[in-house]
Amino acid sequence: MEKTRPIVAVVDDDARLLESLEELLESAGYEACCFRSAEHLLARGLSNLDLLITDIGMSGTNGFELRDTVNKARPELPVFLVTGRHEIADQGRAKGIDGFFRKPFDAPALLIAIGEALQKSRHGG
Repeated sequence: MEKTRPIVAVVDDDARLLESLEELLESAGYEACCFRSAEHLLARGLSNLDLLITDIGMSGTNGFELRDTVNKARPELPVFLVTGRHEIADQGRAKGIDGFFRKPFDAPALLIAIGEALQKSRHGG
């Protein structure tokens, strides 16, 4: 069966944020898969994901560690990082990331960035 909607995984330990992002993504025509931790996402597997949005500050595996794990397994998968902690946003560790957003983020800007990243990854960069 041909997959019609791009699948966007969201990892955040904030249930309200997961819910609002899921609604935003679904309304924009994406299929949202939400996870409360990096471990839950990794247990499910990365094989059919088209893009990942992850919070940085989570207990267990944080967003940077998750990005590194995903980059090893699926280097072509776009990863967006989200944080409510502005000091993290200014660190050099945020470099080399497809998208970087501070909470609360601008929904239209996030959707534009997702669209652009998916176009790029579909056409081989």
